[in-house]
Amino acid sequence: MPDLCDLQIHVNGQQTFFLHEKVLSRFCGKLRKIITEEKRRSQIRKSGIEIDDFPGGAEGFELISRFCYNNGSITITVSNVSLLHCCAVSLGMTEKLSSCNLLHQTETFLEGLFYWSWTDILTSLRTCESFFSFADSCGLIQKLMNSLLAKIAQNSDVSVLFASSSSSSSSPDTPNGLFLRTSNKAAWWFEDLTILSPKIIQQFLKTLGAFGSDNNNLVLTRFLLHYLKTATQCKANNNNLISRSEYTGLADTAVHGVVLMGRTAFSCRSLFWVLRIVSGFGLSRECRAGLEKLIGGLLDQATLDDLLICGHNGGAYDVNLVVRLIRLFVDHDKVVCVPRMMNLGRLIDKYLREIAPDQSLKISKFLAIAESLPDYARDSFDGVYRAIDIYLESHPALPLEERSRLCRCLNYDKLSLEACKDLAKNPRIPPRIAVQALASQGSNFVKEKDTKKKTIKNPSSMKNSTQMVLYKKNKSASDHHQISFSPVDAESEHMRLNLQRMQWKVVELEKVCKEMKGQMSRMVKTPSHNRALPRLC
Repeated sequence: MPDLCDLQIHVNGQQTFFLHEKVLSRFCGKLRKIITEEKRRSQIRKSGIEIDDFPGGAEGFELISRFCYNNGSITITVSNVSLLHCCAVSLGMTEKLSSCNLLHQTETFLEGLFYWSWTDILTSLRTCESFFSFADSCGLIQKLMNSLLAKIAQNSDVSVLFASSSSSSSSPDTPNGLFLRTSNKAAWWFEDLTILSPKIIQQFLKTLGAFGSDNNNLVLTRFLLHYLKTATQCKANNNNLISRSEYTGLADTAVHGVVLMGRTAFSCRSLFWVLRIVSGFGLSRECRAGLEKLIGGLLDQATLDDLLICGHNGGAYDVNLVVRLIRLFVDHDKVVCVPRMMNLGRLIDKYLREIAPDQSLKISKFLAIAESLPDYARDSFDGVYRAIDIYLESHPALPLEERSRLCRCLNYDKLSLEACKDLAKNPRIPPRIAVQALASQGSNFVKEKDTKKKTIKNPSSMKNSTQMVLYKKNKSASDHHQISFSPVDAESEHMRLNLQRMQWKVVELEKVCKEMKGQMSRMVKTPSHNRALPRLC
């Protein structure tokens, strides 16, 4: 057999074919030229030829060999026509060499492309994935793509308008002007296109003039999100690492569409869903910043589940993302309405309590979240205190200085009496912090008391003065005595009751303070024999 085969061809460094020179030269013009040049250079009849970047590799060259040895005949199907066509173009198998050349046969088969079924078009497109660049350069991808778009227009309930999505300059006869409109639901073709590679989907978008920043189409944006979601699920199911670089362009295109449509087409929860999907595909900085800015403006509408995004670099939660979103919300408008800010404050307090048990959560990250909101965003700091207590309980090895640093985000003036009492008794809270909290509560009561006294001394400042009338009933039912009090007397009685209630609260605080001082004295108390004796001068 080696004596009969006078030609060795090494294809893409994968496989070596032993063939007959005359058989291949009869149909392959490029191969005939290469053989002639090799003979002239080496003067060796049995020469080996290297062919690199051959479409389809060894599989494609095997089909070509069968065609040549079968006297220019091979069965062409939708599954192999793309490969055969590209191989014929690569080897110059034109009518100049033979009337039954392969290039003419594949072109004839492709002439019926617009009569193919939807499945046939997808099958042929999918076979181009391994030699996409060559198929694109010879115009095959564009032919298949135009046929695919025609099928979408013919077999769907969508309105297909031949007009440019950005302007009316595109010709209605070109696929670049194709603009799809449909409802918010996924179109029937969404799932079918998920079997195609990112390169083919990218070409699909370019054909529609909606790739990258040119995407202003809600339908294509929703399709891309569906496509990326499916790719993420396939990665999780197969435990395969997908190439992020292949999907980056698609992720950026989807985000451009989302940002352009904005809150008119996507709710806050939907935007978080988008962020979760595209984050795994190497999103560009510009697109990420635009998406985060859009989410930040709606952050008060988010839920706790929305904020619980998995972190990176070993963290359970992406705290840095939440910090950025809060800052964007605060800076969105220089004057944010108080109710919206307070809604966000309650949400962030819940988030703090949720992430506090995370062992990898640093104090700096905790404080970054707690201190990112202005003071007026919280009418009470009880939620922040509960989050601090959970953090200290989950991180028992924290030194005293770190525990004190953690408590700096508390506003003692906005702690309730119950929270302040619990703080004073809490062994995890540094004693100095407990004293400051109690002192703040006491000063607040004193200020309120002084304010009430000034109000009593200045009756003219009272508003809505009323007269209190009491009736004293005698033994005779018909005999009544009217006792009239002036407005000043009535207000004084009201003030007296308020002051009495405040005094009771102060007494409770003093009891708590005494208990705390007792705990502190027991903590700092040391045995007498350990004390250093005073030095005598």
